[in-house]
Amino acid sequence: MSSSPHQPEALLRRLEWTVIRRLDGLLQGDYRTLFRGFGLDLADLREYQPFDDVRHIDWNVTARTQTPHVRVFNEDREVTAWLLLDISPSVDFGSAEVSKRQVLGEFAAVLARLLTRRGNKVGAILHNGLDDLVMSPASGRRHVLNLIEQVFSRPRPLHAPQTDLGAFVRRSVNVIRRRSLVFVVSDFISRPGWEGALSQLSRRHEAIVARLVDPLDMTLPDIGLLAFQDPETGEQLFVDTADKRFRMRFSTVAAHAEEAQLEAFDAAGIDVLELSTGEDLIDAVLRFMELRKAWTRLGSGGGMPAHLTSRPDGNRSSVGKGGAP
Repeated sequence: MSSSPHQPEALLRRLEWTVIRRLDGLLQGDYRTLFRGFGLDLADLREYQPFDDVRHIDWNVTARTQTPHVRVFNEDREVTAWLLLDISPSVDFGSAEVSKRQVLGEFAAVLARLLTRRGNKVGAILHNGLDDLVMSPASGRRHVLNLIEQVFSRPRPLHAPQTDLGAFVRRSVNVIRRRSLVFVVSDFISRPGWEGALSQLSRRHEAIVARLVDPLDMTLPDIGLLAFQDPETGEQLFVDTADKRFRMRFSTVAAHAEEAQLEAFDAAGIDVLELSTGEDLIDAVLRFMELRKAWTRLGSGGGMPAHLTSRPDGNRSSVGKGGAP
């Protein structure tokens, strides 16, 4: 994913040739599968059926009739999408040539260009650890170039307080008034307590999490004594990676933290796209699309394909799907 992040035009042109054109051909008519549930107008009410999304239950009608009812929607042609971008100092980390910020920037550019080319509007809220920058929804290539520029040029505080992702999401909910398609792009290295804010977001909007990960988030190599620095507070800690027990404890803690995150996404009924610094962006998007198709099949009584139940690293898929009882 090497690129020239400080030259938005060059970066977007490269993505258009290497990623967007390929996705156009591979997705073809599947944008509704990838971005389901946005631009909704209430069309009808009907009784709840197994595998209906519980987020569409009309609780007032259910209480009045004593029988669960769900709302049925018609989709508008136009989409308003929002990107909530966590560009706090921790996303500048990357164990190889590619940082999480680079992955975030390229994903935001691809997503914005795919949507705006069809006349849809995309807005963004960028949080750098200290303050937010709100970019109102707009369409067109110039808007996407401005978004790329802001992702890579936004001031990076040398010492920022620990990211409060929950507060960022709650502020964003107050900004986004109309029901929209909302992507939360973050590494979720944050103060605890963001789960409630994410649930609030998913109740008001069609929300999707794009989780930024790096191989070193889960395992440490045996490379001797290392100095670790918290990118947000500047605090440093020396650790001996040659200590096998330390590496095992690190992996155990990381696995438990990941499991807790995935359970929180599930509880909020939010699908999760995992964006790794070690994976091709096209592969990640296409795998996510296949998973969303698979959840649709499950809702119709079908089964989940075996190749979609695990990640490339052998662990279970990080895509959560809430709403199926």
